[in-house]
Amino acid sequence: GKYPLSNACGQLGQSYQDYHCSEEEKHMECPVDPNMAITAVTHAKWYGAPAPLYCGPKTDEQPHSGFWDYGYECNKGWANPPETCDVYEGQKAGKFDQSRPYANTAGRTDVEGCCFWGRGVIQTSGVCNFGKLNYYLGARAAEEGRDSKYPSVDFCKDPEVICSSSEYKELKWVAGMFYWMESVQSYDEG
Repeated sequence: GKYPLSNACGQLGQSYQDYHCSEEEKHMECPVDPNMAITAVTHAKWYGAPAPLYCGPKTDEQPHSGFWDYGYECNKGWANPPETCDVYEGQKAGKFDQSRPYANTAGRTDVEGCCFWGRGVIQTSGVCNFGKLNYYLGARAAEEGRDSKYPSVDFCKDPEVICSSSEYKELKWVAGMFYWMESVQSYDEG
């Protein structure tokens, strides 16, 4: 089976970098940086599970993204030479195949600017949601003179910080609670 690597940009026809804010809130969005390169720190580990999502610019050497072959058996200690699964710790099967472009359901065949996949307990995703976190709680709030709980955290330049911060381990929960209160069930003072 094949899992498109461009699913980092969006699954099921979605495009996370196109999750824009409303016109009134557009000024809060993260800009899309085509040169940003990130590899996720968390991912599934079932049999054949894809390697961690990643994003990065197109290059002459890699102008497209291929797929993860989740049916490939890579633990072949009996083969000559022996083969082991070594893309990630605990890998049981699968491998990258970058030999040709392989589109996701939205038709995407690259991972350029696609660093806004879901992270944290509620899978915060998109340029609007990461932008709002930065605008209200992160580096942008501090830069613009507003109180900021995380003045050194730039959610737009490093969206992976939600999962990777050793200093602020609560971010995966804070991001989820922020999204819940901002978009699902607001708590306005009456």
